[in-house]
Amino acid sequence: MRSNAAIRHQNDGDGLATASPAPFTRKLSPVSDERITDICECVMDLVAALFNVRGRDLRRPGRCTVGVARVRQIGMYVAHVVLRLNMTEVGRGFGRDRTTVQYACQLIEDMRDDPDFDRIVSVTEQVVAAAFRHTEVLR
Repeated sequence: MRSNAAIRHQNDGDGLATASPAPFTRKLSPVSDERITDICECVMDLVAALFNVRGRDLRRPGRCTVGVARVRQIGMYVAHVVLRLNMTEVGRGFGRDRTTVQYACQLIEDMRDDPDFDRIVSVTEQVVAAAFRHTEVLR
């Protein structure tokens, strides 16, 4: 049985296989997994308070009402854009998949064409930025 660190073989064009090292595992960012979870928990608390949604509903796995999902999507978008966490980190912190975060960011970005919605997202961005102003996340 081979381990994940097993050597892969590639054909170099002359029919002979050459050994190359397996891809290395690297840390996504200097922010620890525990810290990412704490950051996303804070973002969820902030958006829950701003939009008068229960935090428990934002954290619930699986599908939920459109209103709760939209608030969660705004939270994921702000965590990615303002706090500069990558989509994998945001997904981990929100208990969702990276592709879910990608969809949320695209959706919120498209919805910002509406001036009223854009204003709502801008205020949310300002609140989150102010809350994390003195942390290493924004540096």
